[in-house]
Amino acid sequence: MQKKIGIIGGSGLDDPSLFEVSHDSAVSTPYGEPSSTLREGRIGGVPVVLMARHGRQHTIPPTQVNYRANMWALKEAGCTHVLASTAVGSLREEIGRGDMVIPDQFIDFTRLRRLSYFEAFAPGAPMHTAMAEPFDASLRAALAAGLAALGYRFHNGGTVITIEGPRFSTRAESRMFRSWGADIINMSIATEAIMANELGIPYAAVAMSTDYDSWKEDDTVTWEAILAVAHANAEKVLELFRHVIPQIA
Repeated sequence: MQKKIGIIGGSGLDDPSLFEVSHDSAVSTPYGEPSSTLREGRIGGVPVVLMARHGRQHTIPPTQVNYRANMWALKEAGCTHVLASTAVGSLREEIGRGDMVIPDQFIDFTRLRRLSYFEAFAPGAPMHTAMAEPFDASLRAALAAGLAALGYRFHNGGTVITIEGPRFSTRAESRMFRSWGADIINMSIATEAIMANELGIPYAAVAMSTDYDSWKEDDTVTWEAILAVAHANAEKVLELFRHVIPQIA
């Protein structure tokens, strides 16, 4: 059976030039509406389905993105594998702005968070989701080979901290995350990975470092600056997917 690759990512990935031919469609899901329409087409002759979580100019706020509906929609569209991309903040100094990270597990703090700050946690060790290592090894290897072939700076392996709420964290929170073994911070791919596991879809992700959590003590980072880096990184991911997808079909 020919593979049909689902692509899911943030703003900047819904570039029509990614496809040789394409058409848009919509899918109904038990979880409500997905965050954007599906765009189906081909890359290197391989059938692909794209869902951009936020749209070209980040027109859909993160709080309104229905991650479970998105993954269900890709399954309903017949995707046999999913390649995801996401913007992340790096918690390790060696992961610089514009670097790529291929994560291999995540730690979910969603249920531990209270209000909008990390002032109080439930007692005990950090809470892992039911699926601590959700990423497909063969897809991860293909992404790593593609990044190396394109000469992109990347880090193979990383633990993702996932949270609800604002994407910014304080310097103190970043130190706490690092003390628990986190490498990068993100708020979306945990839900996607769990849903992919429930649906039996092989899933892998490449994370684009915007460096918005590696602040120096007196630095300030604007949303506009973060979005500019995310769009620049999305161009790298588009090139990566153009290169990788024909290799894994």
